Amino acid sequence: MYDYFLSNEAKDDLKRIYYYGISKFGLDQADRYFSLIHDCFERIEENPFLFPSARHIKVGYRYCVCGVDTIYYRIVSDNRIEIISIIGRQNFSKSLPS
Repeated sequence: MYDYFLSNEAKDDLKRIYYYGISKFGLDQADRYFSLIHDCFERIEENPFLFPSARHIKVGYRYCVCGVDTIYYRIVSDNRIEIISIIGRQNFSKSLPS
């Protein structure tokens, strides 16, 4: 089994997504979507190789589509996964860290 951790950028992304959800859809919907994202983190943690490679962005990166957002991550050791960034349509000018 793997354990995941969020990069500082991913933590900022999660906050941004949550506050965006509150402002656009209300607290209940933002809470549900926040829970959905954490469910996706757990799915990645359970089987990180289930999701496609994002080598077109950077070798070693993989991604998981979650609702309207995409979670980018990489396996950093035998049992650790770094959630790198969470990018959605509300921030299409954002790019992944190199």
